[in-house]
Amino acid sequence: MAGHSKWANIQHRKGRQDAVRSKLFSKLSKEITVAAKMGDPDPEKNPRLRMAVKEAKSQSVPKDVIDRAIKKSAAGEGDDYEEVRYEGYGPNGVAVIVEAMTDNRNRTASVVRSTFSKNGGNLGETGSVGFMFDRKGEVTYGISVGDADAVLEAAIEAGAEDVESSEDGHTIYCEVSDLNEVSNALEAALGESDSTKLVWKPTITTEMDLIAMQKLMKLVDALEDDDDIQRVTTNFEASDEVMEQL
Repeated sequence: MAGHSKWANIQHRKGRQDAVRSKLFSKLSKEITVAAKMGDPDPEKNPRLRMAVKEAKSQSVPKDVIDRAIKKSAAGEGDDYEEVRYEGYGPNGVAVIVEAMTDNRNRTASVVRSTFSKNGGNLGETGSVGFMFDRKGEVTYGISVGDADAVLEAAIEAGAEDVESSEDGHTIYCEVSDLNEVSNALEAALGESDSTKLVWKPTITTEMDLIAMQKLMKLVDALEDDDDIQRVTTNFEASDEVMEQL
């Protein structure tokens, strides 16, 4: 089990504005509806839906919004969305993975390509940057659940692969196929998690200075502003001083 690493997912940055939060709620609701359509509308019988609901709750999505999203699937409402992944390079050669849910692949591809080019990036082929990431299950807990040793012990017992603990909390990683089982075991030992989801975890990072980070954030903001884009992940690494200046 490794210690705390410096890599970060840009979608976790603080200070989201109300308009951005409203858009986030919409995207989380879409994930819930799609997950419910693909399986059982009962989260206890549908691991993907359970994760989607948990993530929505962790982002303070109201219960009535979550229930409405599930009911839309049961009623056969809403568009049929296709999951698409785009890969490319941003400022300073930083790797960018864009995950989308779209009812029009051509429209979304055009928007993503244009957004990259307008913000100092280049859209690549599928697989062009994916080799710099591992697909993992991620479960996070606040620091209040216990010290690093206690969380490490619980993670090992649950069948997890890795734990990163810092003053900000604990992040536990596992194989994608084990996420439901691992998260259930962790909840039995540590209580309800802050977040449970699938992530792209960088294995190779790109160092960014302040100017490059400002350009990267502009690109990511532009991508996230599109309703079809669910998540944007990068492999940036920046010093504490740079992050504080942002």
